[in-house]
Order: sequence, then C-alpha cells, then structure tokens
Amino acid sequence: MRALLDTNILIHREAPVPVHQNIGLVFNWLDRLGYEKCVHPVSIGEIERHEDERVRRSFKTKLKSYRLIKAPAPFAPKVKALSEQLDSTENDLNDTTMVNELLTDRVDLLITEDRNVARKAERLDIGDRVFTIDGFLEKVTAENPELIDYRVLSVKKTLFDEVNVNDPFFDSLRIDYPGFNRWFNRKSEEPAYICVEGEKLVGFLYLKVEDRREPYHYIAPIFRPKKRLKIGTFKVDLNGFKIGERFLKIIFDNAIKQRVEEIYVTIFPHLIEEERLINLLEDFGFNYHGEKRNSYGTERVYVRDMSPRFNSVDPKLTFPFISKSTRFFLVSIYPEYHTELLPDSILRTESPSEFIEQEPHRNAIQKVYVSRSYFRDLHTGDVIVFYRTGGYHRSVVTTLGIIEGVRLNIRDEDHFIRLCRKRSVFSDDGLRAQWRRSPSNRPFIVDFLYAYSFPQRPNMASLIQHGVIRDVNSAPRGFERISIEQLESILRLSNSDTRLIVD
Repeated sequence: MRALLDTNILIHREAPVPVHQNIGLVFNWLDRLGYEKCVHPVSIGEIERHEDERVRRSFKTKLKSYRLIKAPAPFAPKVKALSEQLDSTENDLNDTTMVNELLTDRVDLLITEDRNVARKAERLDIGDRVFTIDGFLEKVTAENPELIDYRVLSVKKTLFDEVNVNDPFFDSLRIDYPGFNRWFNRKSEEPAYICVEGEKLVGFLYLKVEDRREPYHYIAPIFRPKKRLKIGTFKVDLNGFKIGERFLKIIFDNAIKQRVEEIYVTIFPHLIEEERLINLLEDFGFNYHGEKRNSYGTERVYVRDMSPRFNSVDPKLTFPFISKSTRFFLVSIYPEYHTELLPDSILRTESPSEFIEQEPHRNAIQKVYVSRSYFRDLHTGDVIVFYRTGGYHRSVVTTLGIIEGVRLNIRDEDHFIRLCRKRSVFSDDGLRAQWRRSPSNRPFIVDFLYAYSFPQRPNMASLIQHGVIRDVNSAPRGFERISIEQLESILRLSNSDTRLIVD
C-alpha cells in the first residue's frame, strides 16, 4: 500500500518545532501498517521554495525516508478536463497533479489538509481515498481495532480546579497566551468540558455567556450589542474520534439553551490543529468576521449567527434549526443501535457506563443511518424523528435528525463499507453482513445531522393517544411521513424547544 503525502503534511512533519503530536501519530500508523510513504516532485519543488530554511534543510536530510515518485503519471482524460476547467495557478495545477496519481492508481490513498485537493477528488469520484489527518486516524483505528491501546471516555462537565493546568495538553495555549496559567487559575470555580483517553487529556472546552453590555473594543470591526456565547477555549487532539464534532454539538446545545444571538471564537491560525478547527467551524456556518488585537498578537475572529433560519441546500450552515416547509418522517431504530448512534438520547433505564465514547460515530454530528426501506425518496433538509422500538409502553421517540443526503448508487460492498465506516454503528464485519443479507434489496445510506435530543420521550401509547401514530399496528417501518401538526405534537409532548422550527 502506498500513501501519497501532500506538501502540507510533509512541512508539518519536518518543521523544526513539532506543530502537532498527531502528525507523528499518522507516521507511526503508516510504519506499523507497512505503508510506503510517497512524495511527489511537485512537493519537493514547493518545499525548496519554503520561506523557512530550517524546514528546507530538515526535509532534504530526511528525503531518503520517503519513496519519490520519479515518473509522474500523465493526466487521465477526465483529470485533464477538470484541470482545464478549474486550474488557473501553479498551486492549482500541483493539486490536480497529486489527485491524478491517485486516480491512475499509482498510489492507494492521499493524505492532505488541503480542501481544494479533497474537492477535486470528489469531482473525480475518488473522494473516499483522500484523508485529512483526522480522517486517516479514523480509518486506521476502525480497520485495526486490535492495535488500539486506549479508550476514549465520555466528555464530561467539570470545574477548572479539577483539571491540571500544567498538563502538556495545554502547552500550545501557553505559547500563544503567556498569561494562560494565571487566567486558568482565576477560573477555578467555573465549569468546563473535558475529554480524556485513559489518563490523558485530549479535549478541553470552555464557554462563556456575554450579555449586550459586553465591551468589544479589542475586536475590529467592533461587535454590535448582542447576547453571545463565547468559545473561550476550544482545543482537541486529532485522534480520529471526532471529539471536535462532539464539542461542537455541546456548543450548539448551549447556544440554544442560553438563547444567544451569536457564537464567536478567536483563534491564532498557525498550528495544524487550529487550521482543522477553523475548517470544522466553517463547515457549520462560522464566518470570518475580523481580528482581535492584544498584547499576545493578532487573532482571527469567527462568528456564527444563531438567529432562526434554515438552509435547505446545506443544513450544517444553520444547524440545528429545521424548517416547517420541509418534510418530516418517523424512522425506526432498534434498541441495540439507538444509544450507540445517538448517545445524548440515552434513556433513564440505560447505564452511561455502557456507552463509553471510544468510537467516532458516537462523537460525530454527521452520522450515517443504514436502511432497506422501500421508500427512498428522501431529500436534503428533510427532518427525521427517531423512534426507538420496544412495544406499546417502551417504544419512544427520542431524537431529531436533519438529512444531509442519500446515497443510492453504491458500487459494491467495499464502497458501501468505505462510505459507512466513519459514522455508522456497524463494524466492518457488520457492514458486510448488512450488504450481503438480501442481494435483491441492497441497503442504502442516509447521511444525517444529529440535531436535538428530546428532554422527555413520549412512548407509543402517548403517540397513539395524540394522533401521531394511528394504532399499535402502525408503528413506523422504514421512513413514515408525518405532518407538521404531528411533529408539533411530538415537540409539545417531549417538552422540546420549539424555537428550533423556522417558519
């Protein structure tokens, strides 16, 4: 197996000061699994022009540890057509050259932090072979569970005072903010969210609600008066378990609960983990606002509007809001899969200790639901209400999801596994069993956003009484469409926040 490493990966790896420890983890996995680490001539040229002489010198001394692609593949016809359509600069052409090596099967996968490279691969229908650092770690830990020597515990709310400020996890923050330890200690009685692997801290999130009187003289352009949720500290290690998405859901949950008008965060964008965080935030509707200037330097400011609105083309941009003008469906899910896929929707009768968050699909906002429903005419923006099966008294509705897309044209079993692996409850063997169970009715894939867990869980008896389900023989099988009135009944019975629905 050959892995082509993009220039940005090589630079981060060969930087004189390690940019992020998980670059090393990627290379460790490549070595343990016997991948050839390939480098393309265009990357050598880009690194030779790098402004930091130390990076140039370090890479040159370590070049022998990579396999150089000496004879790049000629452009395949559809790559050539794509290049003629999109490429206007040398960097654009270099990106296409990388993707061409993948399309022509000179390499098996490409690791990059460049979104333009990933987009081109998607256009060429090879997007499932392009990985970010986080995506690659996700892939190899899913494929090689026997090699994992740690467990990811649940994100939990704690106090600053209960977290070790001298943990190496905070080293990058101490570099960016020389007064970090003093600030941290002053927050001793305030709450924060943490995530650990065994004894090791891998995620930290601090949120602060600011009212309309908050001064923002240090931000340009200056903020107008609004109630805001500030992401005061947000740091996660890139370990393939989607902790960033887990924390992001916590941020949105708090924004809705606190009824804020905006969320904002300030970031120094010079480390790879911060670049990845910016990408994640932008995916979910955060936009660049301006700069924050202080004695530590200049940070970028990103803002997310939380006014009720709905984007039917890309629901992530207005997550977690839903629209009355879309369609609504009940969809059944078996108890053994329910809390595994939707951990925030855990029932009171279930033990949290049985759902230790050691799988990417538990942490993800973007999830996969595998279905054999005969009804498959689902659209982006449709809303699904998950119905946990169990009988007249034990079946309950628990969760709102927003459909991102439906994958019907699945080439084969391996393609099915690659599409599901990152965000499905099933292991590879489980996915193979799902694919093979009924050759005449292959499963399809529903990509959805895990939007909202109901505070209370109406059961089948209550749903029948209030006209959501007709009778005991009418429990949903597959996707059953319901009206806006039935959805509003569910929200009322579950004591949900009706502000999530946009007129």
